Amino acid sequence: MTSAPESTVDRTTTSSGSGPAPGTGSVVLSHVTKHYGEQLAVDDLSLTIEAGEFLSLLGPSGCGKTTTLRMIAGFEHPDAGDIRISGASVLGAPPFKRDVNTVFQAYALFPHMTVAENVAYGLQQRRTSKGELRERAAAALDMVQMRRFADRKPTQLSGGQQQRVALARALVNRPSVLLLDEPLGALDRQLREEMQLELKLLQSRLGITFVFVTHDQGEALSMSDRIAIMREGRIEQLADADTVYARPVSAYVAAFVGQQNFFRGTGVGTDAVSAAHVVARSEVSTLPGTSSGAAEAAVRPENVRIAADTGAALAETNAVRGELIGLSHLGETMQYLVRLGDDQSLIARRPTPEAPSLRVGDAVVCTWSPAHVLLFPADDAARAAGYVAPPTE
Repeated sequence: MTSAPESTVDRTTTSSGSGPAPGTGSVVLSHVTKHYGEQLAVDDLSLTIEAGEFLSLLGPSGCGKTTTLRMIAGFEHPDAGDIRISGASVLGAPPFKRDVNTVFQAYALFPHMTVAENVAYGLQQRRTSKGELRERAAAALDMVQMRRFADRKPTQLSGGQQQRVALARALVNRPSVLLLDEPLGALDRQLREEMQLELKLLQSRLGITFVFVTHDQGEALSMSDRIAIMREGRIEQLADADTVYARPVSAYVAAFVGQQNFFRGTGVGTDAVSAAHVVARSEVSTLPGTSSGAAEAAVRPENVRIAADTGAALAETNAVRGELIGLSHLGETMQYLVRLGDDQSLIARRPTPEAPSLRVGDAVVCTWSPAHVLLFPADDAARAAGYVAPPTE
């Protein structure tokens, strides 16, 4: 379970086929707290990771995700709480006595050893027989399609190949839990996307638990069974990718997972139909759909339609005029940056085949459906931290 309200948690388990025995690879953190001096890094965090699950810890720098991973690994120890792996408490146990292995962003391969020697190193430390060592090292390299590079040195490999070797070295010991601390961060975009697919396929095939730390919401959305979005040492929302994207529980989550157009208002009543219209035009200072007080309305760029302004009267709701000040080709989509009144701006994205032909400087009209409007109490802490900012080019 999680420190987020129970209603925000959607449980999704993974069917892994022939994997470890039931319960092997589960990770349970119960009321875990960690300080560094006077700084609170992890705050009374409770989380259950199912055996065979791919779970991502997602959040900005300083939110506690890496500290949480390091406590599971045994590199850090909690000030309070309990951590159980496969049903047994590991409090006080050193990393080498935990049934986990860790892959870091810095692969830390031994440059003087060959690929095969790097992969076999952990087995050597455990005094594995030479025959079993060679067999298991070869099998681990096969898992990551690197056996033909077994005799090369790490300096003779690309970044993606080194990452695969680091994975093989972690998997050769057959851990029930694999911890990954931003392992794709050093790769270029194309290779990173390729490795995302490979990692998910590998995890599904092996059926072991993956706990993946990242600040990249695209990585988390593309690979995870569930995502734990962290904020100031706590879990803000724990759910599957579809839920955190479509039904975020706060403005913080809405802003961090994907991009949003945010507008500010004052909440009254419960009618959400005209909310977007109210805040976009800034004609009324109230924002229906929330309790009284400051409120945020959010609309995702892909839900905003855009067209040339013909001068026709605007619809009563969910329509706003502006000037197109930026146009970007994003491959499958076109992105439009529109300046509204009162120093506000708005982003619209349309599939390239459906994108209207517009030029910078054109007068445009943007519209959206009331069903696509998300309403939240104003999240001043998130705004101050820069996670809820007006769209920029």
